[in-house]
Amino acid sequence: MDYSFFQHYWWLLVSLLGALLVFLMFVQGGQSLLFTIGRNETQQKMLLNSTGRKWEFTFTTLVTFGGAFFASFPLFYSTSFGGAYWVWILILLCFVLQAVSYEYQSKKGNLLGKKTYQIFLVLNGILGPVLIGAAVGTFFNGANFYVDKGNITDLGMPVISTWATYHGVQLHGLEAALNVWNLCLGLAVFFLSRILALLYFVNNISDEEVDTRSRRQLWIETGLFLVFFLTFAVHLLLQDGFAVNPATKEVFLAPNKYLHNLLEMPAVAGVFLAGVVLVLFGILTTLLSATRRGGIWFAGTGTVLTVLALLLVAGWNGTAYYPSVADLQSSLTIENSSSSLFTLKAMSVVSLLIPFVLVYIFFAWRALDLRKIDRTEMEESDQAY
Repeated sequence: MDYSFFQHYWWLLVSLLGALLVFLMFVQGGQSLLFTIGRNETQQKMLLNSTGRKWEFTFTTLVTFGGAFFASFPLFYSTSFGGAYWVWILILLCFVLQAVSYEYQSKKGNLLGKKTYQIFLVLNGILGPVLIGAAVGTFFNGANFYVDKGNITDLGMPVISTWATYHGVQLHGLEAALNVWNLCLGLAVFFLSRILALLYFVNNISDEEVDTRSRRQLWIETGLFLVFFLTFAVHLLLQDGFAVNPATKEVFLAPNKYLHNLLEMPAVAGVFLAGVVLVLFGILTTLLSATRRGGIWFAGTGTVLTVLALLLVAGWNGTAYYPSVADLQSSLTIENSSSSLFTLKAMSVVSLLIPFVLVYIFFAWRALDLRKIDRTEMEESDQAY
């Protein structure tokens, strides 16, 4: 268990947290469908309670993902969160709006009115997945920054990372959304979140109209998702990738780097293919059977496996996971951006508690879903959103 082992281990954990976050964004997907699936107040209330009982899981996973990244790869955290801060501020603002909206939409006497808070939830459901997907897209397409570790000795301004201008304008990360391939991934994540939400509604809500409408909408969302996901995946496998010379640590563009990563890491390729198959299986079994309700668990598991494999392809096998398009040699790898060996070892001991946390989440989730949401509960419960 040398330094390299712990660097790879923590990239695996960070990637797993990122994959879980993408799955849990079915909450955002459900919010974006509030007025599409819910045609009256009761149906909208059922949808909001279906997703509202899970939004804390998504938010907690987002915070944990950021914390794990900060602790294990602090140079990425300082570079991206310190330079591309407009993207992260917008993402944070979206989630703040979500938390406030769930808690205050049904409060008597709220100043903005229930409809305003519901619109906030729809905005979070649209912008959250797109922005997070675009931010992840920079792992493959690069970001606009410089890194000079020598600046740490500058007593006047000991700033290691600086953000470059985009066509003469300082956008601080917003340029990520102007890259067509980043946007393509963002839209793929958005439509995937809506697919997962529809599958979850079918599983979690006992209402014939909501069920029928969700299954019908699933055809549309699946078609749009496949367009953007396949476009991004094909481009990813054919594009030049950001490789690292193992001897000199020099970063260079290598043809079909991400395709070669999959071929050279067959276990990761197997995880990716298994994930894609499970997502499609979960969708198709729900579309082709009016009685199947368990598609969310197949598609959800497939989502986690697919995203996990993509993030491993971005960081393992001598690849710069956060490439710089302003200066290739400023690109970040798991070697040049990680914490010290002592820190990674100490955190690895703490990470052994993760299975216990997952068990707690399983039982908490199960307790919340013991009874399917229906009209009667919405009319009688005083705990509903």
